[in-house]
Amino acid sequence: MQPTQQSTSIRKNLNARKTLIFAHRGANNEAAENTRSAFERALQHPIDGIETDIQLSKDEVTVLWHDRFLDKLGYPTKHIDDFDYVQLQKMNAAAHFFTAHKINSGQPESIMTLAAFLAAYRKRTRLLLEIKNRNWEATTRHHLKIQQTLVSVGEIRDEEIFMSSFNLDSLIYAHQLRPEFPLIYNLEEYQTIADMRTVLADQPFLHGLCLPIANLGGDVVQLLREQEKSITVYTCNSDEEINQALRWEVDILISDLPEKSLNMRDAKKRNGT
Repeated sequence: MQPTQQSTSIRKNLNARKTLIFAHRGANNEAAENTRSAFERALQHPIDGIETDIQLSKDEVTVLWHDRFLDKLGYPTKHIDDFDYVQLQKMNAAAHFFTAHKINSGQPESIMTLAAFLAAYRKRTRLLLEIKNRNWEATTRHHLKIQQTLVSVGEIRDEEIFMSSFNLDSLIYAHQLRPEFPLIYNLEEYQTIADMRTVLADQPFLHGLCLPIANLGGDVVQLLREQEKSITVYTCNSDEEINQALRWEVDILISDLPEKSLNMRDAKKRNGT
């Protein structure tokens, strides 16, 4: 199956006239992921948005951190919620990047709060906030993370900010609090198109699905376009992955290499392909 005229029509209804390129945790090949440096470097390119990850410190401060453990901070058996925010601020969130890239020295960076991130970037680009709710956390903390994120974001306009999660219950809870907020359900690679049909039937409020690029195909595109849902794919880095996402005209392409993705998208447009 090739992209159809119907797909184009539905995309216009979704206000997505072209594939938007989102920097995955900022430009994380140029600076430490989820740091101000990574976000600033991403914005040196004409990106369409930034994706980041929301977790909660022990004393209930929403912060930007992706991993389950803190091995990048020197605590391989600890989680983000094992430390208070003040303790986290004393850790260098960029040190692992300097080591991996054999950089002798660099500017230390603290873990960023969601509030600081929103203040710095919401007026500069679109944002995709992924809520990392873990199975070891109490449901009350899951809910608190959602509550704090929604309060911090406040009012939204023109789909400038999206929320996503692999935890469907979290999205259901978010919808109960803010029915108008665009919510995207993240899928794992093992989940099938049958799973997609079920979740869309059970949870019609979902703005769309975010799926691994390996799961993208004609049947998935047709399903989501017929239901006028947005399509987000992660994480597209190779030429093959980026071209696949562009060929199907997904709404959001998440990449560790935003500049490369932008160049390929623009070249495809210039060539009329």
